[in-house]
Amino acid sequence: MNNDEPCTVRLTIEVEDCGIAYLADKEPNGYAEQPAQSIGIIEVEGGYATLHIAHQWGPANFTVTVADRDPGADLAGYEDIVEISFGCMSGRMEMTGFSFDEHVMHPLPPLPAGPGTYRIRYHVKGMDTEGTDDAVDDHCLQIWPAPLEDPVVVKATPEAVQHHLDPEKHERSGKEEEPLAGPPGQAP
Repeated sequence: MNNDEPCTVRLTIEVEDCGIAYLADKEPNGYAEQPAQSIGIIEVEGGYATLHIAHQWGPANFTVTVADRDPGADLAGYEDIVEISFGCMSGRMEMTGFSFDEHVMHPLPPLPAGPGTYRIRYHVKGMDTEGTDDAVDDHCLQIWPAPLEDPVVVKATPEAVQHHLDPEKHERSGKEEEPLAGPPGQAP
């Protein structure tokens, strides 16, 4: 990256099921000492970030900005915003959607500081509208060099994100949600 200008790309990630996409270190090796972290709609562990998206399957639109410093959260444009740290050993990242077969990897622009620790700010719009006529989903990632810090909720308004943050205590429509059933033969 030159001239301290952020590099922004627009991607469409195909998701076959499970409502998740992945952000990954291009060469995920050497993560034994980096702690796993989670903040509701994003989890980081071992060179991968699992991103919960606004729908179960189909194309997911992402805007990804890689910058040499914090580009600032888009508080007006998105309903849910969280931040988390990510250690990248190779200095190169790529994205893919959940697939039952081969993953189609989408390379991202090179990280400005090469290998090191970065901050990921994940913006989501439309987490509560899946399956409705007014469903509009959009996802935005911002990535910049930063020291390892605790995950932070910047903004969380819809019910879906509140559920991801604390599924055991989340209430919908005034009643407690039932726990999900486990695998056949096991109690939830």
